[in-house]
Amino acid sequence: MSVAGSFQGALEYFPCRYGKSRLLFRGPKRGLDGRYLAFLGGTETFGRFVEAPFPALVEQALATGGSVEGPGIPCVNLGVVNAGIDLYLGDPAVLNLAARAELCVIQVMGAQNMSNRFYGVHPRRNDRFLRASDRLQQLFPEVDFTEFHFTLHMLGRLREISEERFAEVTAELRIAWVARMKHLLTLLGGRAVVLWTAGHPPPDTHVNALSPAPLFIERGMIEALRPRAAALLDAPLSPASLAAGTAGLVFAEFEAGAASESLSTLAHEEIAGRLGPILEGLLEQNR
Repeated sequence: MSVAGSFQGALEYFPCRYGKSRLLFRGPKRGLDGRYLAFLGGTETFGRFVEAPFPALVEQALATGGSVEGPGIPCVNLGVVNAGIDLYLGDPAVLNLAARAELCVIQVMGAQNMSNRFYGVHPRRNDRFLRASDRLQQLFPEVDFTEFHFTLHMLGRLREISEERFAEVTAELRIAWVARMKHLLTLLGGRAVVLWTAGHPPPDTHVNALSPAPLFIERGMIEALRPRAAALLDAPLSPASLAAGTAGLVFAEFEAGAASESLSTLAHEEIAGRLGPILEGLLEQNR
């Protein structure tokens, strides 16, 4: 992220830090002296390859089209590429920023990129696999876990070996995900909107495949968060936004593959269009 703008054709993200956090976030840096909204999430919230990701579009909409008094309210983009819940729960500085926000938006992130009773991930780069627990090594004694550096690579190998044993791992991930999301929402005092950013609705049953994202999340898990959230926005993206492809995205030639799998500019506009009225209504209630 920090060097993307140095490559010809790549988008400049103006990386910045907030408070004492060691994490780099997408800029330009926003002021935190007054009221602001905080956006937490992964690659989609960060807005990879998009000049104006949905947090920026929401800020524009609240400033120009909303009924909230004043010149608008800053929207602080705290999204991080490949982030999981652990990134936020493990960073007191970021948690403090989110807790001070007028409202937060939390993207539904996959359950694979977080530490659990089977394996540990890097505290800041949650897609990086660190170690297998004794429990996982006993469940898959034929696997040499030292060969893995990324969670998806490791999980893909486990699924190839035994779907039945792999299901035990995903069951643990689902339990841990719900518990940590509930904890995060409690820390934010019920002032967070939970946001679904995928092109399909949350599935009603277990899906143990390694696509589509967000991995291993189902409707019941999201519904379990409703009592602790200010709102749930779980509508899937439209077919038009999914078919828009890379039109309007900014990327270097070597980033073309990753860009083709990213949210389109139309998808970001669609998400912002849905979020804006919900956030505006919640802000009016808080006045």
